[in-house]
Amino acid sequence: MQSIENLSYEELLERFKALLKRNNLKYTMQREAILKTLYDHPDHFTPENLYVLVKKNYPELNTGITTVYRTLNLLEDNHIATSISFGSAGKKFELGNKPHHDHLICEQCGDIVEFENQEIEKLQENIAKMHDFKLTNHLMQLYGICKKCQLK
Repeated sequence: MQSIENLSYEELLERFKALLKRNNLKYTMQREAILKTLYDHPDHFTPENLYVLVKKNYPELNTGITTVYRTLNLLEDNHIATSISFGSAGKKFELGNKPHHDHLICEQCGDIVEFENQEIEKLQENIAKMHDFKLTNHLMQLYGICKKCQLK
């Protein structure tokens, strides 16, 4: 699937509608509200957090938590959203329309800090090349304790 980086919302919505059609799913305003909320907020959401925000922003829609879970799974399976797993605590999702980045994850409060580092990216490419490995993608997650939690 093509990258969704830097797509306008209208272009993303058209891809989403085509995805729904390919999967024999109906386009609904609830599903669009989930996509629009992800698009408008660059945060990382648990399905429950996203559900609350969708309910707040679109109170006229009867959106269920099951719809949120199913839509997020569909988006993730089709590389439109990405997730970070917190084991038994579940996943946090973000829309995959940002340039490549890595994550620092606080093990106490769950805060996520995004970062980019070209030296790390180059080092990964060199390691792959040394091992005759064609690198197609990667995900770096560094776990620790954020400054706020360290001060507690």
